Amino acid sequence: MENTNEAVEGEACFEGKSDISQVKKLLFRRMLVGVSDGRFFMGAFYCMDKQGNIILQDAVEYRSTRRSSPSPMEQRGLGLILIPSSCRISCHVDCSIDEHLSLLSLQAQN
Repeated sequence: MENTNEAVEGEACFEGKSDISQVKKLLFRRMLVGVSDGRFFMGAFYCMDKQGNIILQDAVEYRSTRRSSPSPMEQRGLGLILIPSSCRISCHVDCSIDEHLSLLSLQAQN
C-alpha cells in the first residue's frame, strides 16, 4: 500500500480549513497506524502537523514475532510517540456506524 495522508480509511487528503475541522473530530479517538517495517501502533490520536506526522498518546506497539513464540504478535507500551508520514502506510480510526455511513455517502457523491 502506498503512503497516504488519509486519517480515515477512504477519506481524501486533508486540504483547507474545512478539512481541519474534520481532523479535529478525530482528536483522542483510538487510531491504528501501520508503518513500513510491518509494525502497528494503537493509541489515542493527539495531533497531526502540516507534514502529516502523527502523534499518538498512550500508544502500544504491535509486531509480528517468530513462529516459535506461542503468540503471533508481541506488544509493548510506549506512551507518547511520533510517527513520521514517510513511514506510515495505513491509518484507521474507530468510529460509530453512523459516522462510517456518512463517510460512505460522501464517497458516493464524489
